[in-house]
Amino acid sequence: MRATLARKRNWVGAAWTIRPGRIPSTPMAPFAHLDRSDYALAPELQAQLLSPSLVVFLDQVRANIRRVIECAGGKPDRWRVHLKTTKIPAVWDELLSAGVRHFKCATVREAAELLALLDERGITGDVLLAYPLVGPGLEYLGRLAVAHGSQRVSVLCEDEERIGSIPTELEIFIDLNSGMDRTGVPVADRETILACARAAQGRLAGLHHYDGHLHDADLDLRRQEIFEGYDRLVALVGYLKTQGVEVDEVITAGTPAFLSALEYAPLRELEGARHRVSPGTVVFHDARSQVENPGLGLAPAAFVFSRVVSQPCRGQITLDAGSKALAAEAGDPAAHALGHPEWTALSPSEEHLPVDLGNGPAPERGSTCLLIPRHVCPTVNLAEQALLVESDGSHSVVRVSARAHDLFAPG
Repeated sequence: MRATLARKRNWVGAAWTIRPGRIPSTPMAPFAHLDRSDYALAPELQAQLLSPSLVVFLDQVRANIRRVIECAGGKPDRWRVHLKTTKIPAVWDELLSAGVRHFKCATVREAAELLALLDERGITGDVLLAYPLVGPGLEYLGRLAVAHGSQRVSVLCEDEERIGSIPTELEIFIDLNSGMDRTGVPVADRETILACARAAQGRLAGLHHYDGHLHDADLDLRRQEIFEGYDRLVALVGYLKTQGVEVDEVITAGTPAFLSALEYAPLRELEGARHRVSPGTVVFHDARSQVENPGLGLAPAAFVFSRVVSQPCRGQITLDAGSKALAAEAGDPAAHALGHPEWTALSPSEEHLPVDLGNGPAPERGSTCLLIPRHVCPTVNLAEQALLVESDGSHSVVRVSARAHDLFAPG
């Protein structure tokens, strides 16, 4: 059957397009080493839990946070953690407990939820909305900065002429295009960067250099490409200094690049500037990150709880977690089933996830499993609630309150 399915792939442009139910081109089992007993759910809890649903194991969250801080030399101050992955204030509490005080987020809703949590905990924090906001969203962020006056709030900017439209309560990071060609000023365009820095005047918080496009499977090649980008970045900081512009902070590196960033000594040794890395996926971890950083020693902490709903043909089952419960934009397999390395998730449809069983036995209809997402960040965004589980089996239900977007800014 596997060969038959493979022959039915369609060639579109320069990439394979795999229809729902088709087998992925690169099946993997990156979590075959995991022990299912570390992720136990009581039978009575499973019997009541609707599926599909988001389940987060807090001990694994804490272990991942400790591991990242360990990689940063035991200094939580070197980590400006991106909150786009986690979206749950109860999980952010674990970061606060570990001493993390610097944050990135992607949406105004995430910023609002974090600022409220910081005030509630009596903690002074620093949040960068790492997006080139325009329109009412920018105005709303400015109002949030006023309402949470003890917190430091900043935003990205790439255009000297737009700096005047940024509310004065917000500090400014100049967004650099590191070669990803998504947002930002090209690092080589020193004239524009200098103009932005001067226009920002006393509100310049630093430089933002996201290099998420550098995730080559060859770790040595990836490190070389990352270091070449940082050579240009450090030279830029030096140039700005000669022009009378002091850079207080340099932010780099999402999950694929952060280990190399921490290893790159010239960033660590910048005179007068603080370097911080900004991975966020690391808190929950996922299959894509396991492949990108295989030796990092993180554990998946966020799962989609699912049930077998059909046995449509020999050697195949269907789970009830389709693309409305699991992010599918990162390719197939969209998830890996904990404790079943022989299973291969096929391409999902909206409410169904077909699974090739390999040589394994067919589970009964109604059987449950935990799915590790290929890409956890948008998977979390699909859930309205999450089940938080402690190692002793106790649990709580929380809203994923920083998911999605507001339609209008609150009064």
